[in-house]
Amino acid sequence: MVIDGEHYPPVVAAALEGLRRRFEVVAGIFAGGREKLRGGSAAAPGLEAAPGAPLEGLARELGLPWLATVEPGGDDVAAVLDGVRATLREARADALVDLSDEPVIGYRERFLLMSAALAEGARYVAADTEVRPQRFARLGAIPALGVIGTGKRVGKTALSGWLARRLDGRLAARGGVVVVAMGRGGPPGPELLFGADGLGAAELLAASRDGRHAASDCYEDAVLAGVTTIGCRRCGGGLAGAPYDDNVREALPLVESSGAALAVFEGSGAVVPPVRCDATICVAGAGQPLEYVAGHLGTYRLLLSDALVLTQCEPPFATADEVAALAAAAAAVKPGLRIVQTVCRPRPAEPIRGRKVAFFTTAPEGAVPRLAQALADDQGADVVLVSTSLADRARLAPDVARAARDADVFLTEIKAAAVDVVAEAAAAAGRELVFCDNEPVAREGDLGGVVDELERLAEARFAARARCRPASSGGGRPDEEV
Repeated sequence: MVIDGEHYPPVVAAALEGLRRRFEVVAGIFAGGREKLRGGSAAAPGLEAAPGAPLEGLARELGLPWLATVEPGGDDVAAVLDGVRATLREARADALVDLSDEPVIGYRERFLLMSAALAEGARYVAADTEVRPQRFARLGAIPALGVIGTGKRVGKTALSGWLARRLDGRLAARGGVVVVAMGRGGPPGPELLFGADGLGAAELLAASRDGRHAASDCYEDAVLAGVTTIGCRRCGGGLAGAPYDDNVREALPLVESSGAALAVFEGSGAVVPPVRCDATICVAGAGQPLEYVAGHLGTYRLLLSDALVLTQCEPPFATADEVAALAAAAAAVKPGLRIVQTVCRPRPAEPIRGRKVAFFTTAPEGAVPRLAQALADDQGADVVLVSTSLADRARLAPDVARAARDADVFLTEIKAAAVDVVAEAAAAAGRELVFCDNEPVAREGDLGGVVDELERLAEARFAARARCRPASSGGGRPDEEV
């Protein structure tokens, strides 16, 4: 439990009486404040306190077997997180009960406590709030690499596809890669897609006409990465990234029997797949508010991760100073975190050189000049239209009509209305349809090196747990072995 010195100790002792009817209290964390403590740091005779704990007398007065000291109000965020996590781990606690309050523990500090608890698999419990850790499944047959994010449209699927394509080539002799993608528009039951079979416009149109959301992430991964993909769905998402409803667990037997050397589990928005991965990459947009990435429960997502890929590291998304501030804030949460700064560039799945092209994207209007220039310079296209209305069907209609008049090729991302509107319009107008990937390009850091390193890390951790089969990753609830 967490206490502070702004509460008179007899008041805390009375609260503990009630708390002990619900929990076994195994340790305390003193979070700071001295206003209502008598005697300061005087130790009670004979009390055995945790090393470094300055308030031994308070521990004895409250009947606590152990009282650690972590003061969240300081500037060293990593030290706070490490201190809380170490206490929970050593005490083998499955809940962190917060009896503190302002001015010692404010909103920012509460999110630090939540993040530390969740990272150790423990509940965070306060007077009117409880945040529970997600119960993760764990694969038993092959290692898993997770790609999670801090929001929607930050480039998570683009990165997943890029790394899947890279790792599938490296691991081809051992079975390659299988991707599990969970989306808001995914199928009612796990759907197996064989990207190597050359999925294209005809197959996606057929899926759309059959009532499926053929621009869901699983189709994007299968078509553009050319790898085996299992499509799943999810609805809703909690503060800590747990989906309200999903069917990912139903897909795990398919993953286990796939013959792949590595499974890649791709999150959806800020939702974390319900599978404990052996290594994890977090993807964040440089244009997001700093607190979404390195504050609130973005902190928890960084604690889950071995690397952070910052996307959109250029105007109009973010300035160089904003990117640097975001990277520094993330490093302060988790020192040693591998951080790569990237931008995305359009990569058509088929040549468009010398063609009149209408490009459909979910990018913001401010990105249009850069996108048009990249298509012209890198792909040799004659760009007659860049529409940023792919996610707005009402605004998309006139752009589609203009493309039918002026363009030879409809070039589109596989997102939003790409199939049911853009692909259908291309078919009706007799125009060629080409799908477009968003390829991450490193601005600072070695993206390929980090991806390869994390694949090796996932394999090493998988081999280690195969030898010892730990019951749990921390003091909280055990993982579910598949």
